[in-house]
Amino acid sequence: MFGYEFYVDPSRCIGCQSCMKACEECETHRGKSMINFDFIDRRETIGTAAYVCWHCDDPTCAEVCPADAIKKGEDGVVHSSLKPRCIACWNCVLACPFGIPKEVPEYEQMMKCDMCYDRTSTGKRPMCATVCPSQALAYVRPEEIASRREKPSNTFYFGEQRVTTKVFMMVPPEQNSVSIDVMDYIWEGEDEPVSPTERGSPLAG
Repeated sequence: MFGYEFYVDPSRCIGCQSCMKACEECETHRGKSMINFDFIDRRETIGTAAYVCWHCDDPTCAEVCPADAIKKGEDGVVHSSLKPRCIACWNCVLACPFGIPKEVPEYEQMMKCDMCYDRTSTGKRPMCATVCPSQALAYVRPEEIASRREKPSNTFYFGEQRVTTKVFMMVPPEQNSVSIDVMDYIWEGEDEPVSPTERGSPLAG
């Protein structure tokens, strides 16, 4: 679907898990959901978030694969490992900064979101984006997303490492990137967390 982009907006997720059920129906997933679904902060909120693979421009999962089993297509989609080549070492599972690849022991293979390649390669939308009632997962043209309060960003920072992706995350309008530095969540004392701004985090980059 030329001109369409994938957008993830965690603030819109309502926890219905429709995306997970729909993902199981993707022909390339063999009945397994490739959606990464989690609760944001179980202690403080019932908020949830659903994520797909971000399809990095320079995928770490492919870089660490000793069997060259993970391929990135010309369209930027990073696919699950090739079954004949995957040696089930799980290097990719450990190396991905987003924690996306899934080890599937019964197949001895790494599997992950491939943006429903069986559908998008034939002009259809990914299953998860098709059923998401709140459009927390959206596969639309950029002009359709422009009316939202948030803006899209595909730049992430893990400490000093900069990662750019095919998939966009919706962020507050004053931000240009997303920081996922674990140090941002370490508390200095009993009451005050370390401020990303004080540390010079690129969160507001």
